[in-house]
Amino acid sequence: MTSNGTAEMVRAENVHKSFGHVEVLKGVDLVVKPGEVCCVLGPSGSGKSTFLRCINHLEKINGGRIFVDGELVGYRERRGKLYEMKDREVAAQRRSIGMVFQRFNLFPHMTALENVMEAPIRVKRENRAATRDQALGLLERVGLGEKTGNYPAQLSGGQQQRVAIARALAMRPKLMLFDEPTSALDPELVGEVLDVMKDLARDGMTMVVVTHEIGFAREVGDSLVFMDGGVVVEQGNPRDVIGNPQHERTKAFLSKVL
Repeated sequence: MTSNGTAEMVRAENVHKSFGHVEVLKGVDLVVKPGEVCCVLGPSGSGKSTFLRCINHLEKINGGRIFVDGELVGYRERRGKLYEMKDREVAAQRRSIGMVFQRFNLFPHMTALENVMEAPIRVKRENRAATRDQALGLLERVGLGEKTGNYPAQLSGGQQQRVAIARALAMRPKLMLFDEPTSALDPELVGEVLDVMKDLARDGMTMVVVTHEIGFAREVGDSLVFMDGGVVVEQGNPRDVIGNPQHERTKAFLSKVL
């Protein structure tokens, strides 16, 4: 059960999203249970990243509904109509949803430690000393206990991404969203980031992961969603979907990436 007593951490109902005349999401339905790792696969342009950004209202949906921990995201509903929340209300919702992007988006003028401390102090007004202790612990957890004073330019891509994960965790989120977190990394650095994500999964963090890492999806994922053309083509147990896909489009995709 989630903190609101629901059996679902994420529920997406018939989600539509367009950019101008281009319909990117064409009615996406998805349920992610608390503690579940949901991996989203699909070709470029299938709507995966857009859907992920809709979950925390970085992109505004044009139709449907998204709930996180039982709470409607980005909107209030009255008499069957949706009314968009004010920016500060949306920002408050986002505090409990961590997000890690393809690019690390670290503040270049801040050390690793300062990057991790920034949001709890600035957004949550938390005590600086307690926040520093928490940040040190998080950097230790992601294997960067000796890099706390380093600036992003002094870190490898994999190290920067691990700082980004620590920074997201510093807000103590109930849900973590990962948008292809290893796609910008050199191949030899991918493993160190995936290891941190595996550790989070073992600790029961609810995660939605857009990824091309088929091995990670098979090993760590509790559910797998294959998207193409703005719709969910196939979903199920990762081992089943990867090992024995039922849809021709899924088969074609996996034949090129396995």
